[in-house]
Amino acid sequence: MGSRPIYELVQDFLESLLSEKGYSENTYRAYGTDLEEFYRFLKTGGYKEAKERHSEEPVLEKITPLVIRGFMGNLYKKNKKSTIVRKLSSLRSFLNYLVKNKIMDDNPANLVMTPKREKPIPIFLSVDEMFRLLDSIRDDTVLGLRNRAIFETLYSTGLRVSELAGLNVYNVDFDEQFVRVLGKGNKERVVPIGNKALSAIIAYRDRLSRDSYSFQVENGPLFLNKNKGRLTPRSIGRILDKLVISCSLLTSISPHALRHTFATHMLNAGADLRVVQELLGHKSLSTTQKYTHVTIDRLMETYNQAHPRK
Repeated sequence: MGSRPIYELVQDFLESLLSEKGYSENTYRAYGTDLEEFYRFLKTGGYKEAKERHSEEPVLEKITPLVIRGFMGNLYKKNKKSTIVRKLSSLRSFLNYLVKNKIMDDNPANLVMTPKREKPIPIFLSVDEMFRLLDSIRDDTVLGLRNRAIFETLYSTGLRVSELAGLNVYNVDFDEQFVRVLGKGNKERVVPIGNKALSAIIAYRDRLSRDSYSFQVENGPLFLNKNKGRLTPRSIGRILDKLVISCSLLTSISPHALRHTFATHMLNAGADLRVVQELLGHKSLSTTQKYTHVTIDRLMETYNQAHPRK
């Protein structure tokens, strides 16, 4: 085993996520936060076995399955099970990195059982609610036209809000009716976009061009804030909050709920699960399968209503 401080090894691992694996900045920060919490747990005596008797610096040799279970037990006090699963996964990946680079002989985290994930049902809108939300957006101003284009596009494509905020004008092919999206891990995918959304984008960009005649509209961000800068995901969330209130929806939703809505409505209409997986940019089919509950619920409802001897 190596003798370098744990915090230095963590930094090496995090840098490898960017340089070797091409992970996004958000993923990089999430790993960093999780591993910093584990390091703090060791450093502050969360588990005494993780320290040398005469040293304040935790050492790798003392990180055992028992220590990791102690860390997880501490997490249970203030974290959801899904968060604990993620933090254990981050730690396991870090220790695997050390084993791969011959800094550790084996990974003690592999001997710790992963807690079973809760499977919450994704929040989504019904078709009527989704249409009511979209139809409630006033389009008599450039910002109104922008907001309609934003939410028509989210519902039409199922993009993550960060992907939508990152779109540039040239990412939209108006003739072929698709958008090129840079998703997680800097992976590009092509997603179809419907006529309603395209028409809304065209109306917004045309009005923007007329109102700001000196503004270059051919390149740069597709959706702009009032200062002509790129609109952020957080700003889109705030706009949605106001729209939900204005159209009296009973469900409080985030932009991500519109992605859930897209997937649910596609599957309910008979779309193939693997096609939806590709559209959403999910690496694993199991991630997409969480939406099949709605289809099953609909099948059961139809069965109960229609079968003469249920």
